[in-house]
Amino acid sequence: MTEQTTEAAAGQTALRSTEQSASGTLPEPPTAPPPPATDPALTAPPPPARRDRPRLRALLRWTAAVAVFAVAGAGTAYGITSLDRTDVPGLATASDGRWDYPPVVKPPLPPGRPAVDDTTNTAGAHYADLRALVLPAPHGVREDTALRGTGGWLATKDFLAVYARPQDRGKFGQQLTDHGLRHVAARGWRAADGTRTRIYLLQFDTAAVVQHLYDSGLSQSGGPGYELAGVDRSVFDNAFPTASRVDGVDRVAYTEAKPYGAEQVRQAYLRAGDVLALVVQSRKGSAPAVPFQQTVTLQSELLG
Repeated sequence: MTEQTTEAAAGQTALRSTEQSASGTLPEPPTAPPPPATDPALTAPPPPARRDRPRLRALLRWTAAVAVFAVAGAGTAYGITSLDRTDVPGLATASDGRWDYPPVVKPPLPPGRPAVDDTTNTAGAHYADLRALVLPAPHGVREDTALRGTGGWLATKDFLAVYARPQDRGKFGQQLTDHGLRHVAARGWRAADGTRTRIYLLQFDTAAVVQHLYDSGLSQSGGPGYELAGVDRSVFDNAFPTASRVDGVDRVAYTEAKPYGAEQVRQAYLRAGDVLALVVQSRKGSAPAVPFQQTVTLQSELLG
């Protein structure tokens, strides 16, 4: 019964649509439903404009600037550390008085011969040419060619002339003979400031002979056993740095005590194996300590 009613209603609707079409009248389009009401409380205002963008841009600019300065600073630091101190403006230091010596290189040994500090070298002998063991003169000085002697060997009497008293020259000369002095090699020069340097190397047969000679009068704590010419009184040089000692080389240094005469004299004796060395520096007024210490230390390195 219900199905028949529904079908009848559908038929009537279709019949009316057919009649409207036949009469040329189109059905009215359906009306769109009104928009749903909007709650004002649920409507969010538009987002505000971002005000931190200028701050962000400034931060980025500062970060870039810091990075540039960091790279530049690192480059500058590398450049400074790669230079010598005297090459950097504002950091250059005045000379401390050291002389400009050429590189100190030990002369070659004859084939099969040991070095002086070799354990097999029981005599403590220097097998290299003694003349090559004398410290070379620094740059910018005037060399004293008279100290080279004949063929590079200085006569014993010329060496003994450095001592003041005739009795000392006689006594020490006899000791040199008794201890078997073989030969003397020497070198000397005068620097631009007037400092005069003399170096004497005396070679004997064994290190034991040199030690006996060194201990028997040359290395006294109160002063040298034989005073040099032009010196009133020499005293132990307490200012000579002990850290400059060279292994295998004994050293005793003296300086002329005040008041000294027209010039001051510094001297040092070195004992290294079969070689006894005397280093003397003098200058009118006063003899500077730094070049004297430098010269003695470099000569010790050549002998050690």
